[in-house]
Amino acid sequence: MDDKILRDQLAKSLNWGEAHVDWKTALSRLPTKHRGAKPPGAPYSAWELLEHARIVQWDILEFSRNPKHVSPDFPSGYWPRTPVPPNAAAWEKSVKAFDSDLREMQKLVMDPRTDLAAPIPHGSGQTILRETLLLADHNSYHLGQFVLLRRLVGAWRKE
Repeated sequence: MDDKILRDQLAKSLNWGEAHVDWKTALSRLPTKHRGAKPPGAPYSAWELLEHARIVQWDILEFSRNPKHVSPDFPSGYWPRTPVPPNAAAWEKSVKAFDSDLREMQKLVMDPRTDLAAPIPHGSGQTILRETLLLADHNSYHLGQFVLLRRLVGAWRKE
């Protein structure tokens, strides 16, 4: 198989919107009043889901490229402390960081010098391929929750 084809598909899998919406669409135009809302039966707010996805993505990216990276405590370090963002600037900062880290992971995958199948030297058998698939799976799972949450609070536009 052509290595470039695999890399292209892996990079796309991190945020493709072919079978469902992508994160950029899901995050766009969410009214401030709904960012910390938890509808009945929902375990998380939009803020909690965004921050959790951002933190996990950052952790996977840094683990994949930085031998000195220390992961947050589990599970407390992977979730924000409050269901409501502190302010609009915190929300925007999180959205931008999520997008930036996503692009960085895509760059890592697309870099021909990155051996997708080699064990990460500071890991315990993980590979960049495994970390990419883990991130794609995690992002997709929480993206579905995010869209459902928007529907439950009445903040999802009909496509």
